[in-house]
Amino acid sequence: MAFKPGPDLKAGPFGRKGSLGPKITTPGQVKPPPPKGPSGVRVEDRIGVQAPAEVVWEVVYDLGRWADWNPTYPRAEGEIRIGGTLSLTLALPGEAHQELRPKVLEWVPNEQLHWRLTMLGGMISTLRYIEIEALAPESCVVSNGEFFGGLMGPSLGRRMGRTVRRGFQAMNEALKARAEAIWAEREG
Repeated sequence: MAFKPGPDLKAGPFGRKGSLGPKITTPGQVKPPPPKGPSGVRVEDRIGVQAPAEVVWEVVYDLGRWADWNPTYPRAEGEIRIGGTLSLTLALPGEAHQELRPKVLEWVPNEQLHWRLTMLGGMISTLRYIEIEALAPESCVVSNGEFFGGLMGPSLGRRMGRTVRRGFQAMNEALKARAEAIWAEREG
């Protein structure tokens, strides 16, 4: 079953800064098309943060402290490394808590964290991302989202999209408050 391609992610094998490196062309040679993003249904929330990307990354990277600020993932354990398995508790508004064990696909300090989760024998496959885009030395935008793919993933994404987005909004608001408080303390 073919899916419509989603937008490019910031980096990794899907994005503009892909790990496959730049393509070198000789004069007269046609450049290959850019890599396509993952397919499926995308749910995303973005928020501006008045703190450096490094401070936001510091908060995201410290999984052991997620319980202190993160309403969407009140428990997070593991090591952020490519191929590493995380152990998370997902708490979406109005839904029962769910235990997840996703694999880290890609991470770049101060920029991104991507992980993949498969359920029901691969019938549902999600690609979760937290991306930080520095706008200025003391401000950035955080994109917090998920692609729902696989045979049943898009229908799950459409059905749960509003609830998932509310969870991402709550996480973004809490991340913003935490990072801005840390930055204000360091500056003050």
